[in-house]
Amino acid sequence: MDPIKTEIVVVGAGPGGYAAAFYAADLGKKVILVERDPRLGGVCLNRGCIPSKALLYAAHTVSSARESEHRGISFGKPTVDVSKLRAWKESILTRLSGGIAQLAKMRGVQVLQGRGYFEDSRTLRVETDQGQQFVHYEKAIVAVGSKSTLPKAFDLGNPRIMTSREALEVEDIPENLLVIGGGYIGMELGTVYASLGSKVVLVEALDTILAGADPDLARPVIAYAKKAFKEVRLKTKVGKMATSGKQIKVEFDLDGQKKEELYDRILVAVGRSPNAEDLGLENTKVSFDEKGFIHVNEKQQTTDPAIYAIGDIAGGILLAHKASKEARIAVEVIVGEDSAFCDITIPAVVFTDPELAWCGLTESEAKAKGIEVQVAKFPWAASGRALSFDRPDGLTKLIIDPDTERILGVGIVGTGAGELISEGVLAVEMGATAKDLALAVHPHPTLSETLMEAAEAFYGHATHTMARKKSEPTAA
Repeated sequence: MDPIKTEIVVVGAGPGGYAAAFYAADLGKKVILVERDPRLGGVCLNRGCIPSKALLYAAHTVSSARESEHRGISFGKPTVDVSKLRAWKESILTRLSGGIAQLAKMRGVQVLQGRGYFEDSRTLRVETDQGQQFVHYEKAIVAVGSKSTLPKAFDLGNPRIMTSREALEVEDIPENLLVIGGGYIGMELGTVYASLGSKVVLVEALDTILAGADPDLARPVIAYAKKAFKEVRLKTKVGKMATSGKQIKVEFDLDGQKKEELYDRILVAVGRSPNAEDLGLENTKVSFDEKGFIHVNEKQQTTDPAIYAIGDIAGGILLAHKASKEARIAVEVIVGEDSAFCDITIPAVVFTDPELAWCGLTESEAKAKGIEVQVAKFPWAASGRALSFDRPDGLTKLIIDPDTERILGVGIVGTGAGELISEGVLAVEMGATAKDLALAVHPHPTLSETLMEAAEAFYGHATHTMARKKSEPTAA
């Protein structure tokens, strides 16, 4: 095949890659988008964010039916048709990936299906089903993402040992499931399988789960996990694993005591690793850090002037919406605009039950850095809307600068926290004060009121709770 010339080539069609390709095309650039998977959308759409949220919704349906008995509404014991559940989930992914492909076509973005390999700083070789296609480009954006980490000690070549990728396929509902890792992936998928009927044991080497969140926000999630899971074990290390018939024998180290147990399946959720190998980037001037992530500056530029990197492969917080923002920055820099990833508020959301979300400065970070802040809280036990659907276990908190009264951070735990946190992001990004939030009329009865009432609590006059006026600053 004859070589193709283009202005921009984007390698990887995940939420960073396709966002970059589409934005560049919208700005008038000739763009080629390279993706090795049959479907566009990357890990997030096909093996991460979207399928996990679909399954969490299904799990929530089961939990809601079970919890409705005390309201006088009873259902029969739920039955789960795994193949039908899997087909429903796949239909969502097919529809979304098809939509991305259609948007690429409408924008004039050429999609090459195949593996991209850098021959040098200006040439990408794409291995397609039809043969090798060489692409000569002016600028390249690397957006190849990351993959689930599977430590060698756990990699027995046994399909009963899963990462999130295999767990989201839902081959069956194991009677006994071990989840290794108390981060957001382990907690979310543990929630799914527990709701579908598995007896879930979750183990975490640290002394808490969801270590990045403030303890008071994580507390309701931990309480739910202890109720929904068979067991939550903290400060527990997993040692040897071995195949034992149709199960996996696992050795644990719990406070110096060795313990062995059998499980039907194991989910390993101990982090993610960059997809840095077999890209040919050693043929360019791109450099990497000790973990294999590509070095970039605040303009998403690598150490090779022709190549940019965005998303998980560039390290930092491994979140889809961060990748999408970096995509825009990279494209804007390429077209000559003064853009940079500086002082940008990236929210985090854990889609557990209850959901957990935060943005900006956390209370834990403020203490660790010795930053003086004031903290205003509003408990959802005082929210009529939360009580109306039996979820008073939530909490909304504001991290406030004591001098300027600017909102520096927002944290929310409770049903729908992931939808509510965007108001917090806007407040932090716009430099809003607690007064701004307190004076903004929020509809009643809604959960969004908890943000307004947290701000009112800062001044000591929240309608639905008693609060001290301007509590003393919290410092390290």
